[in-house]
Amino acid sequence: MRRFRRTRTFWHNSFYMFFPRFRLVALVCLIACFPASAQVQQTAVPTVTFTLDFPGSEPDHYVISVSEDGRSSYGSDGKLSPDSEGGDSFHADFTMSEAGRIRVFDLAKRAHYFDGQIDSKNKKLASTGTKTLTYKDTQKNTSATYNYSPLPPVQDLTTFFQSLSTTLEFGRRLDYHLRYQKLALDEELKNMEEVSNSGGLAEISAVAPVLQKIVDDPAVIKVVRARAQRMLQLAGTGK
Repeated sequence: MRRFRRTRTFWHNSFYMFFPRFRLVALVCLIACFPASAQVQQTAVPTVTFTLDFPGSEPDHYVISVSEDGRSSYGSDGKLSPDSEGGDSFHADFTMSEAGRIRVFDLAKRAHYFDGQIDSKNKKLASTGTKTLTYKDTQKNTSATYNYSPLPPVQDLTTFFQSLSTTLEFGRRLDYHLRYQKLALDEELKNMEEVSNSGGLAEISAVAPVLQKIVDDPAVIKVVRARAQRMLQLAGTGK
């Protein structure tokens, strides 16, 4: 009995001798975590996001996100062909050009980072899709939805993002045709050139990898490779 009491007393005293040290170690670890967490928050990259929902258009939904460091992403549910049933989910990561990145964030700043009302509220205007612009950084998280905006910076951003979506959808279809329907490449690139000539594309460099694949593929006829080469040259000019 005495031996049991001595043993219990020993472990009881040992616990209270050890516990302050344990608390000290835990406290040091907790404090060490705070600077790292704060640093992550401080280094969060400002981001502008554009979302379009327009039933009946192609694609009828897409999201473009651009970070201030140039890292960008695109997601849509557009069809790869008229025969597709429903949407074909698509996602692409790319690096926006320096000129494009500066343009996006300059326009966002001029639009007051979409804080407040940006829609015209004119119910007589035809619907061109529900659009949402969002800005996020360590201090702001602002968003605005609109059909049509009278604000020039918002109009310019809308045109830019819609043209960028057009470019990326061309790249998506070109990649599909290169793998499965090489004979469809000529028509697709011809359409792409026409849209480019009318000013309907932006950031052609975002689809430069697939254009280069077409140029380098000996199984693709020369006239098609020449079209792809011309588009690559446009991409090199920053268009």
